[in-house]
Amino acid sequence: MTLNLISALSRVLASVDALRNLRALYALLTSFCIAGLLVAMAQSAMVREQSLLSALWLGLALAVAFFGVNATGLMLMDQARGRLVRDPQDALADSLRSAHRVLLALLACLVPTGAVVLALAGLLWATRWPFVGAPLLALVLPAGVLALGGLSFVLVVLVGPLAGPAVWAGRRSRGVLGFLRGRVRHGLPETALLMAAVYLLTALATAAVSFVVVSGSRLVAGLAIVGAGVELPARQLLAGVMGLGPRGFGATGVPLEGGSLGLAALIGGGVVFAIALVLPTLVWLRGCCAVYLAVTELE
Repeated sequence: MTLNLISALSRVLASVDALRNLRALYALLTSFCIAGLLVAMAQSAMVREQSLLSALWLGLALAVAFFGVNATGLMLMDQARGRLVRDPQDALADSLRSAHRVLLALLACLVPTGAVVLALAGLLWATRWPFVGAPLLALVLPAGVLALGGLSFVLVVLVGPLAGPAVWAGRRSRGVLGFLRGRVRHGLPETALLMAAVYLLTALATAAVSFVVVSGSRLVAGLAIVGAGVELPARQLLAGVMGLGPRGFGATGVPLEGGSLGLAALIGGGVVFAIALVLPTLVWLRGCCAVYLAVTELE
């Protein structure tokens, strides 16, 4: 078992090769960019007090992001299995056919969780009754802490990260639930250890990307303003890198300067922000695929 865990950890650490999967990078970056544009359209509709249209754009943004992540996951699962990575258009078509299984599996896991929350809420409400309230609270409080804490732990280290890879590997919703139930009963500590490695690897990737983006953006801003004499404030040059678009920058109360040059700076910085968001996400998705394959071998 120890040797299997070491092999599984080495497989998880190899998830950094997700950055070499250009097809997955293209699919995820494209879906995030389209989703971002749809969110901007939803914000514009909200400003015009068109609530229904805003909700429509926001729903489309969520759908694009969801199916884009699933298409990316399918390509990363191909890579994790050592298979030929499918084309983005084929991955999107497969995602449209199978991504609903992820939602069904998550919903099936959240329904009993919601039932537990409601039961605990009812018991806490009953503690207001005279005579039985204090003894009941003494029992419900530790039980509630352990129950909700345990459920949160299972959702974070098992259900959320591995429901998608189980579907991407070809399981149906019933099979996904059986897999998750089996890991809770017999393999939760090992799964938690492997997912902790994934979260750590993702955090390191995020730190590295953040360092590159922050240091590079400040150096470029200094070079543009001091060296090249670009007449734009540093705050505006760096706004796009921090995820602010024209509307978001205007909401800060500072006017957009430079005309087309200022707008181009925001758009260019937005591209950098999108790439910085996508790279750690690729590592995390690839790590989840690696954990799924590793734990299925440990069964």
